[in-house]
Amino acid sequence: MKVGIIGSGGREHALCETLSKSKKISKIYCFPGNAGTEKIARNISLDVDNFNTLKNFVISEKIELIIVGPEKPLVDGIVDFFESINIPIFGPNKFASQLEGSKIFTKKICEKYKIPTAKFGIFESKNEAKLFIKETKFPLVVKADGLAAGKGVYICESQKNASDAIEDIFNGKFGKAKNILIEEFLNGEEMSYFVISDGKDIKKFQTAQDHKRVGERDTGKNTGGMGAYSPSRLISESLDKKILDRIIYPTLSALKEMNCEYKGFLYAGLMIIKDEPFLIEYNVRMGDPECQTILPKLKSDFLEIILSCINKQLKTIKIEWYDINSLCIVLCSKGYPDQYKKNIIINNLDQINLDQNQKIYHAGTKKEKNGIISNGGRVLNFVNLSNTFQQARDKNIETIKKINWTEGFYRNDIGYKVID
Repeated sequence: MKVGIIGSGGREHALCETLSKSKKISKIYCFPGNAGTEKIARNISLDVDNFNTLKNFVISEKIELIIVGPEKPLVDGIVDFFESINIPIFGPNKFASQLEGSKIFTKKICEKYKIPTAKFGIFESKNEAKLFIKETKFPLVVKADGLAAGKGVYICESQKNASDAIEDIFNGKFGKAKNILIEEFLNGEEMSYFVISDGKDIKKFQTAQDHKRVGERDTGKNTGGMGAYSPSRLISESLDKKILDRIIYPTLSALKEMNCEYKGFLYAGLMIIKDEPFLIEYNVRMGDPECQTILPKLKSDFLEIILSCINKQLKTIKIEWYDINSLCIVLCSKGYPDQYKKNIIINNLDQINLDQNQKIYHAGTKKEKNGIISNGGRVLNFVNLSNTFQQARDKNIETIKKINWTEGFYRNDIGYKVID
């Protein structure tokens, strides 16, 4: 079977590597992929925003399944496009993808179906939003409504912080803004909760804790993710039931009432306060770097799971996992998430010998004649499976130091809440 994967990050390298273990796959294509996927797949540089160009290539190469990594193609309707021409594709359709594409769409579902979430207000102008923040308590959270690559969320400690955030969003930092969301600040601990769905049934797909802030002990600006560990230290049988009964099932029921079946990964970003879950946001795909943290723990054939979703046979599949801890550290370009340099060579990668419990997933990398160069803010993902999170973190840092990429930086404290 020939499979195509859309995306170029660490998540897509992890998807590619995990799928490559399936004996049923003869060839993998990545659109556009990176220096890591190039070793196990054929990288194709074409405009994935142009669905017709992609379709022509898929047909010419007889690709039988497409898997979508990032959120933008999903929000733009790539699933609807390929389903309309009977080419199997894994991911939610355009309507369902509003769960991530519009925070306001999700908040309105929460309001109607009594899904626990932060109290919020929706504002259509700078003035309206600024009048509101004059009368409210701090801290509060200001959010861009649409996609913002994990960076459109501002935790504001003062009126000036909030005012600056409102200016950023309405001035188009994350694209044209018709609305802005302002919500109460929930003081708890975050958790990433994943399920996979075929439109009829769901199965759990592990938990993790992401580290969004650029600085140690979760300080500084928001990023796309500096690292993660799995499973989350917060998960328990009782919390798991609350998440499913109060958040996941009501959301999928709401979509069904709107004549929409959800097919694909669903990722709930949660805040846990005194063992009570609150929905922060939904993502309609695997998280990054959570995907890189979770997939190495998967024992079952990943292709079989995906095909069972496409064929609405998920109920018949048993998803098995290795009972082990996983921790991922992201090596970033200096300056990220602000300005950073590209096209800097990364030496020593080929000299690293990995054991079966270690992974290096490429994210912002590119293969050139002179070697592998950096091509983004988040460059490499180091993953280790160990009996303890401390061991996993220590092994990852040891590997990063061997590479000795002086133009990069990373957080030394990933997993500190479960380790320290």
